[in-house]
Amino acid sequence: MSSHNTNTKGSGSEHITWDLESVFPGGSDSVEYEKFRADIKKDLESAKVEISQLPKRLSSANRHSWADFIVKMQEMMSRIRHAYGFAECLISQNVNDARGHQINGEMSFYLAEYQNLMVGVEAFAKAQTDEEWQKLLADEKLQDAEYYLNEMRRIARMKMLPEYESLATELAVNGYHAWNRLYDKVYGDLRVQFDEKGESRELSLGQLAIKMSSPDRAIRRQAFEKLEEAWNRVADWMAMVLNSQAGFRLTLYKRREWDSVLLEPILKSRMKEETLEAMWGAVCRGLPRLKEYIAAKKKLLGIDQFKWYDQVAPVGQVDRKISFAEAGDLIVERINTFSRKQAEFSRMALDRRWIEAEDRPGKAGGGYCTTLDMVKESRIFMTYGDTFTDLSTLAHELGHAYHQHLIRDNSPFAKAYPMTLAETASLFNELLIVDGALGSAEGDDEKLMMMDLKLRNALIKFCNLHARFIFDKSFYEERKTGIIGRTRLDELMVNAQKEAFGGMLEGDDAYHPLFWASKLHFYLTGTPFYNYPYTFGFLFATGVYNLARREGPEFAMKYEALLADTGRMSCEDLAMKHLGTDLTGDDFWNRAVNMALEDVDEFVKLAG
Repeated sequence: MSSHNTNTKGSGSEHITWDLESVFPGGSDSVEYEKFRADIKKDLESAKVEISQLPKRLSSANRHSWADFIVKMQEMMSRIRHAYGFAECLISQNVNDARGHQINGEMSFYLAEYQNLMVGVEAFAKAQTDEEWQKLLADEKLQDAEYYLNEMRRIARMKMLPEYESLATELAVNGYHAWNRLYDKVYGDLRVQFDEKGESRELSLGQLAIKMSSPDRAIRRQAFEKLEEAWNRVADWMAMVLNSQAGFRLTLYKRREWDSVLLEPILKSRMKEETLEAMWGAVCRGLPRLKEYIAAKKKLLGIDQFKWYDQVAPVGQVDRKISFAEAGDLIVERINTFSRKQAEFSRMALDRRWIEAEDRPGKAGGGYCTTLDMVKESRIFMTYGDTFTDLSTLAHELGHAYHQHLIRDNSPFAKAYPMTLAETASLFNELLIVDGALGSAEGDDEKLMMMDLKLRNALIKFCNLHARFIFDKSFYEERKTGIIGRTRLDELMVNAQKEAFGGMLEGDDAYHPLFWASKLHFYLTGTPFYNYPYTFGFLFATGVYNLARREGPEFAMKYEALLADTGRMSCEDLAMKHLGTDLTGDDFWNRAVNMALEDVDEFVKLAG
């Protein structure tokens, strides 16, 4: 990939806290934000009246009225996403923002009201003849949302009667989704005492997570033990939360006559189950190669047995500190070798302070990128710790932001890409950054570090994520017969880890029994089985990156077109249109797995 002429140095990239004031000044006490939410509430009430007065059958006389209403519903979705995203930012930057949590709950009610209105749109859609429905979609105002609307109509035909779906949506606010909010609060409040360099200090779980990637095994072990200790204090509560959420889902599936617990996640992923099976099959075939990597890594780490807390242990040159400003410059410089347009966007996001990265207590754990639809901007949340891993995370989230930037002018329904494709741009960025660093590495130690970063990413996507998927499947199947106690949850999780890692984790203390409690993805009510999309995204991005590596900067326009279409078609159709490949077969996945593990031989050689 050749370089373009773009300014890679930023003027404001030394800022490590984000700018929310330009969106709604005053944070959770913002007068403008309060008015924005009040307008949403008022317009939701108006929409209820309007939909009740619209004719239930399409005709030439009312077709335009229905088209206009659907456009309003799209605009409403954007406004709710905007307000919800801002609330998420508030409580992430300060888990003790009581007003922020109240607003987040308020937005849950508005989202439920919106979903109830959409149940009415679904009922209307499935009641129309195919001929009349197609005439409606021919309206130019709806053409960009055609795929979404057809998909909505198809899934609506698989659900309960509208009045029951409406009731379920309303009940979910104070039940199903409330459990998710409770989990988030517990996660944010948990603290541990951590001993390091002769001092003891209190850490949040977000800060503790950084310790899990320490080059010092004693630090990693202590971080893991403290994590287990923290979640053990609340494990019985979390078992209640998880069982309650699963019970809600299973009751809903039973009423809809959905036999498989995978049906909802597959529908949300816009993919076929054959594609999922083909992907996991290729992953399992790649395990022997990963075992070679782990065997070599054990030698480098000087350990006899590989434990859960060794998954992200760094090797090679690990002592170099990379400041946030330096990380931003390096990311922009590397992206510029592929796409000047994307590099300029990343520079702008850094300079305009779209990123909250300060390492401080009181922040939520993890990282994410959220879209603020009404200003066509994103905000990135993370905790930056001056390591190359943190640099990679920053690049990952900037990839999400670029994806959202490319679809900013799509109709709101055409922005709704599935979770499987949500990781394409973020993981593409990671590959781009690590490959660039590997290509310019000086000496074996630096090469080992870069190759290890790539291979441990594959380990996480192939084994750690697969363990979550296996746990989810076994948990939901067993939950059908009754409540599952905390001890049994531990057993299911350890069994899943043993199967997914294929013997790579060694010793009775090698596993993380409370992973079912510590991993927030199990509690996300909007996204059941939020595990395999990461593996899908990693391998899909790897396949896309392989083409970019072959074609160079000329591929950038194709890449943009692919990302722009992610909200307009299924995963299989997207891959066929832009990559000319069949995702239900083995070839694409086998090639992607092989590429993800292409550095194993060189890593083993250098380690030896």
